[in-house]
Amino acid sequence: MSLKIAMAQMEVIPGHPDKNTAKILSLMQRAAEAEAQLVIFPEMAVPGYLLGDTWEQSAFLADCESYGRDIIAATEGTGLTVMFGNIAVDWQKKNNDGRVRKYNALFTAQNGKLVQPDSMPYPYIIKTLMPNYREFDDTRHFFSLQKLARELGTTPEQLLSPLSLKIEGRHYDVGCLLCEDGWSANYELTPLAAITRSKQVDFFVNISASPYTLGKNNRRNIVFGDQAAETRAPLLYVNAIGLQNNGKTIYTFDGSSTAYDAAGRVVAEIPAYKEDFAFVELSKLSELPELPADNKSDIAHIHQALRYGISHFLQDIHMQRVVIGISGGIDSAVAAALYTEVLGPENVLLVNMPSRFNSETTKGLSAQLAHNLGCRYMVIPIQQSVEHTIEQLEQTPMEYLQENTQSSLQVSSFVAENIQARDRSARVLAGAAAAFGAGFTCNANKAETTVGYSTLYGDQSGFLAALADLWKFQIYELAYYLNREIFRREVIPQGIIDIVPSAELSTAQNVDEGKGDPLKYPYHDHLFRAFVERWQKAAPEDILGWYAEGSLEDNLGCERGLIKKYFPTATDFIADLERWWNLFSGMAVAKRIQAPPILAVSRRAYGFDHREAQNGPYYTRKYRELKAKLLAEK
Repeated sequence: MSLKIAMAQMEVIPGHPDKNTAKILSLMQRAAEAEAQLVIFPEMAVPGYLLGDTWEQSAFLADCESYGRDIIAATEGTGLTVMFGNIAVDWQKKNNDGRVRKYNALFTAQNGKLVQPDSMPYPYIIKTLMPNYREFDDTRHFFSLQKLARELGTTPEQLLSPLSLKIEGRHYDVGCLLCEDGWSANYELTPLAAITRSKQVDFFVNISASPYTLGKNNRRNIVFGDQAAETRAPLLYVNAIGLQNNGKTIYTFDGSSTAYDAAGRVVAEIPAYKEDFAFVELSKLSELPELPADNKSDIAHIHQALRYGISHFLQDIHMQRVVIGISGGIDSAVAAALYTEVLGPENVLLVNMPSRFNSETTKGLSAQLAHNLGCRYMVIPIQQSVEHTIEQLEQTPMEYLQENTQSSLQVSSFVAENIQARDRSARVLAGAAAAFGAGFTCNANKAETTVGYSTLYGDQSGFLAALADLWKFQIYELAYYLNREIFRREVIPQGIIDIVPSAELSTAQNVDEGKGDPLKYPYHDHLFRAFVERWQKAAPEDILGWYAEGSLEDNLGCERGLIKKYFPTATDFIADLERWWNLFSGMAVAKRIQAPPILAVSRRAYGFDHREAQNGPYYTRKYRELKAKLLAEK
């Protein structure tokens, strides 16, 4: 009889072991009813994964232990073997920070007891590799198997071995991995190789808590498929779904749990973001047809992640209505369409707030968008209140009491632009949201966030920045996708897609005259992306070096010919580069620190995923030398 395995893809609610355990027990019952003999749950399925310093609460740790014991006890008399992720605590030892010893662990329960791994000093498998990049901060909280091996005077290789399981009279050697243990290319140790050094395993299990990142699953299929093929053993990857965060950055967990046969083929997969089982029979995996490769477009994946993330975030904060400031521009239009898709038009209030600088064109497009979506709509002009604010600032005496003298403030055109943005958000949208029983959104995109092209306490405000991990070109792609695939009609007017992007805060940004933002998005999207998303982040020295050798467009991935089109001389190019680098590493840092939470979809989102300090812009010696050479050659 073939071993029937239930891969249980479940929504893990971070910081709520009671709810997670109730779900695990319910799914165990369903697996047993389906006559599964082994059921596998994700990494940290009991506590959740991204919990911040909740991991420092001893009471919480003990609570997670107690719920783990409930799961273990529930296997008694059922014939069901259960693998699940939980925090493991050794109350007699300490972490390097002096707090109690904690392990990220895989537990295997059978007949009301834990199955003791052959070579481990504890009755559970300990995670070996601790990710400490991007959003991960594992070494802050967890003690790795590598550290434990050093403490015990041995090596990780000696502690890693297959888990011996006996199920219905048959013996299985199982290679157990926890998430990062399967992504070992950049580590000195490969847990999978260590597990298989002395004997052939019957199958591998990788329990994961792996957030969604664009392109991650295709890469995983290559890496994990190769592991299965090289070891000639099936590999079962079980990932969580749900929403977790580390404060400033919010991550969707997409699941996409996958079974690979001994040839490395994808033969079973649970759909992304769906709580469900995949039932597989171990001896029959090779008989299953290989599933076709994912052919969904990047923007389809991005939309799926955004819709899921927005929906779950609103549920988590118990918000059922939103207010969105719409300008007639592309960012607010895409935000309006997304929130309408999630909440329904009756729960979305769109507010247009024109000043004297807003054109009839954009005001008309805003009304057309609201009509197409069927949302509630308001027009609240701000010119009078802006003028009142400026008048108060300029006409109210500014007294210097020590010398009994007076002066007055002068509001520049630039300050007047910021007053407009703040009036819209801090006064109108905040007031409308409170009256509507809602929150108001931040509609910033990633290019604007990169260089702080926004106003603090103005258009940067809101309860969530759902689009702030999307570059401008992705915003446009999403607009087309929403019209074509989701609403199947033109809800975002083509005029909004075609119009020049503009804040419309002065006569210098008159859209009817083709005047818009200072950002040249076809180039700057890719330049800024190099600052943030490259694994080896690009600095001005790299950019200028590529420019000098003529390879900049290839390295950035932008259209060829743009550099010469936008910057006829080296002087023009360097001035532009330094303008945006100074903002990116200067004032924009302060703005990002105060920005709303960002919903992550890319390989590097702002917030905890991109950790930064307010150190100001810096140019390396090599950059300064190359700059001097280029300017001398002009």
